[in-house]
Amino acid sequence: MTADTLKLYHGASSPNSRRVRIFLAEKGVAVPLVAVDLGKGEQHGEAYRAINPRRVVPTLVIEDGTSIGEVPAIQRYVEERFPDTPLLGVTPKDKALIAMWDRRMEQEGFAAVMEAIRNRAPGLKDRAIAGPHDYAQIPALVERSRERAVNFMADLDERLKEAAFVAGDRFSVADITALVTIDFAAKAIDLQVPVELQSLKRWYDAVSTRASATA
Repeated sequence: MTADTLKLYHGASSPNSRRVRIFLAEKGVAVPLVAVDLGKGEQHGEAYRAINPRRVVPTLVIEDGTSIGEVPAIQRYVEERFPDTPLLGVTPKDKALIAMWDRRMEQEGFAAVMEAIRNRAPGLKDRAIAGPHDYAQIPALVERSRERAVNFMADLDERLKEAAFVAGDRFSVADITALVTIDFAAKAIDLQVPVELQSLKRWYDAVSTRASATA
């Protein structure tokens, strides 16, 4: 299914952009991609600021020119526009549980890894927090953030001892957030899945080989 009337502004190396690309791939929806070169700072230029004043990716632009930022908002729009292969749940209970687990994956895992890299990377010296304002790095946060990520993996392993997927018995948006978090932790802060976390490893081997994971 192709949605040529939409445009997704994204960064190739952006984990938030990857969350949306995987979501689209799982739903079988092809949206034209417009690359924003984060390394060159294109997100700070006037052209992109006109699309998203917060200077972050991704941004989905729909037919009437409306810009939708923030990953969950983009995913919600896509889910409602293209309801086949639901990833946000079907019943009220499913929707609530998936939203709960996705929020936990984002707050306890994704945010921790992002905090670690943004307070460490030389290229983000004055961009420790994404958004319209510049903030100095706090190096002391790096170790705490790494500890949070380690605890996140251990907690997720415990969860996956009782469920096939993060939110239950079906793949959902919560699995996408968790997968991107773990891959980004390995790449950005050299934190691998500990070998003793067998349930997490079982889950990771399954979801990381899905076709959508390469999006």
